[in-house]
Amino acid sequence: MATTYKVLGQLASTTSAVALYTCPSATQTIVSTLVICNRAAAAKTYKVILRPNDETLADKHYLAFDTPLAANDSIALTLGITMDASDKLYVSGSDTNLSFSLFGSEIA
Repeated sequence: MATTYKVLGQLASTTSAVALYTCPSATQTIVSTLVICNRAAAAKTYKVILRPNDETLADKHYLAFDTPLAANDSIALTLGITMDASDKLYVSGSDTNLSFSLFGSEIA
């Protein structure tokens, strides 16, 4: 099995949940860090959602829900999430001034 360390996804936010990363088939992924950057001069909120096998969204899937992030600030979340093929990590922000960067390892 080969391990590849990489940027798993980058996204400037939309206000609806968007899949930042989908674990490819025949692959397992370890998500190490999610960096969220608020580029606005006012506080914003974000959501992080993990949907195993892209299940229908339910309350159990939220890792963060309307979590505040101060103006012109960033946060690095050290997660250690394990993902299997077709699991998806979604993100959303309260407006389009949030950026998301996801880092981790793919094992294929």
